[in-house]
Amino acid sequence: MILAFITVRLLDILDIFLVAVLLYQSYRLIRGTVAMDIFIGIVSFYFLWRVVSSLHMELLSNILGQFIGVGVLVLVIVFQQEIRRFLLILGTRYAVFRKQYVGFNKLLNNNVSLVTKSNIDAIVHAAFTMSKSQTGALIVFSPHVDLTTYVQTGESLDAAISSTLLQTIFFKNSPLHDGAVLIFGNRIKGAKAVLPSTERSDLPVDYGMRHRSAIGMSEETKAIVIVVSEQTGNVSYCLNGQIYTIETPEALQKALETQTRKGGR
Repeated sequence: MILAFITVRLLDILDIFLVAVLLYQSYRLIRGTVAMDIFIGIVSFYFLWRVVSSLHMELLSNILGQFIGVGVLVLVIVFQQEIRRFLLILGTRYAVFRKQYVGFNKLLNNNVSLVTKSNIDAIVHAAFTMSKSQTGALIVFSPHVDLTTYVQTGESLDAAISSTLLQTIFFKNSPLHDGAVLIFGNRIKGAKAVLPSTERSDLPVDYGMRHRSAIGMSEETKAIVIVVSEQTGNVSYCLNGQIYTIETPEALQKALETQTRKGGR
């Protein structure tokens, strides 16, 4: 039988394992971001090319093949943020000789606790308390998608979520009040972070940098971004490039809980 000629070496098993780890980590990096949709599009494009080639449709196959030929360059351009995040993780979280051993359980673990209702309540309470005093705020809430890239632009933190802490950070005399607070899972991971600004030209003229940054962040990731206006005290949130005005704490709490249940998909 043909199978009798197939030999499986220990290195083959190791090879399969390393490829599986690499694919899993790649999935973690792009999960919950617009890059996931782009990746699906690229895979679909590749399979279309394979189907066209197998049907011997020469003209279309050659045209699609030209795009596949420069695929590596396209991937580097499209996924530059994710590649940067991957290199940051390699250099910080998954160092080979960290503490003199390799923690495979940490390598394969998301290390993210499920978001609790009390933490969502704290975020909602802080937002509407700051709304009453017209304290400007920008909060990125990401239940499942790592925000390491954006943490690097500000001050790194690792604090429990509390309404008091959030209000303290955005107090006008606080050195951390400019920029965004980054919440990942059940922890405040960063403050004073710089977010990407949207390039949209159809926004109302009264939208300042906080609103433009919130929309820009929601365009690049699938995090939900809460904005408290310093001028009006209005509370809004951005998701998938769209901004929604929130009138009640219950409405904001429902939006945060919905995003948590979606798992960043």
